[in-house]
Amino acid sequence: MDRSELLEVLSPEGLRLLDSLPPYHSERDVLRMVSDLRKAGYSPGLVAAVLTQAKLRSKAHAKFGEFADRMLFTEAALEQATRLPVAARHAGRFAAAGLDQVVDLCCGIGGDAMALAALELDVTAVEADEVTAAIASYNLAPFPNVTVVHGLAEKTDLRGLDGVYLDPARRTPGHGQTSRLTNPDDYSPSLDFAFEIAHGRSVGIKLGPGFDRDLIPSTAEAQWVSVDGQLVEMGLWFGALARPGIRRAALVLDGDRASELTAPADSDDVEPGPLGEYLYEPNGAVIRARLIGDLARIVGARMLSEGIAYLTADDAVSTPFAAGFRVLETLPYQERDLRRALKERGIGTLEIKKRGVDVDPATLRKRLSLSGSRSATLVLTRVAGKHTALLVERLAD
Repeated sequence: MDRSELLEVLSPEGLRLLDSLPPYHSERDVLRMVSDLRKAGYSPGLVAAVLTQAKLRSKAHAKFGEFADRMLFTEAALEQATRLPVAARHAGRFAAAGLDQVVDLCCGIGGDAMALAALELDVTAVEADEVTAAIASYNLAPFPNVTVVHGLAEKTDLRGLDGVYLDPARRTPGHGQTSRLTNPDDYSPSLDFAFEIAHGRSVGIKLGPGFDRDLIPSTAEAQWVSVDGQLVEMGLWFGALARPGIRRAALVLDGDRASELTAPADSDDVEPGPLGEYLYEPNGAVIRARLIGDLARIVGARMLSEGIAYLTADDAVSTPFAAGFRVLETLPYQERDLRRALKERGIGTLEIKKRGVDVDPATLRKRLSLSGSRSATLVLTRVAGKHTALLVERLAD
């Protein structure tokens, strides 16, 4: 979205038209609506702008639920925006720490600022991009306790503010399809700036879940967050926002249920042992937080193989921190023999999971020439260091 498109959408005619559109479902809907709106006399620019927003609102439901129906977005800002349930937990940290005035640097479309404002905190939301700042102003207009500033994070006066939240841009500049930045030196603002403002302040920094753990400051609480099985972010918390005695945390959000595993440091792995009747795949947040050993001790499991993030046990245990599977049988690992074994069992639909082996599941699935009416899950990994194929079935939650 450029400035002219934003002006089209923000016009009284544009907002009325956008709110009057039926929910977006597919590209076929777009073709039909374009035709209908052009026949009704709306300009091509206005039609294109409001239909783009209708499409983004539909996409944003995954992060903002029904609130998305009254918000505006850009493709890039929506991609980096915090999911509302996660943003609510961010805000809860500031409220619990008694921080009444918060500056949200790089606020994007305003998702985290919205959550902070909903807890009646005074928020200054700062955004460097002019178009995105204007969208944040629109999204945050219902909150009188929010001030939106178009400006650079590095130029923001932080004196007198209780807390700071920073979500540095980790994608290339732009409002449409952008690329993820893999080098922390390329973040905007820089990682050096982020860590500098964290000295002596209560600061929260949102980063990608794959962030280099060697760069995590020793003074920070690092929390990895998983939402409905998807690893979405790592948050670094400093000062009053860091919980005493906690330096590693794995937060698992599954629907309305929230579960957290915490520790003062990375946990030591348990010893590997023989394959049991059950296999456990730790949640990505647990793996990234390096709390696999603590999880193993909780569920009474052992490592399947040294350095492999699978656990095995003799008993079935329900845990929010791992997916559980019953081991049905061990199949041949060699592709030709594996193909024959799957054919004999009539398996035509196969989920392939793998750890510690150099296999591309999609390519392997094609080469296996599957046929049959049965569905199954295959785990390719190492057991006691040996390449192994396990036929498993997922345990009910």
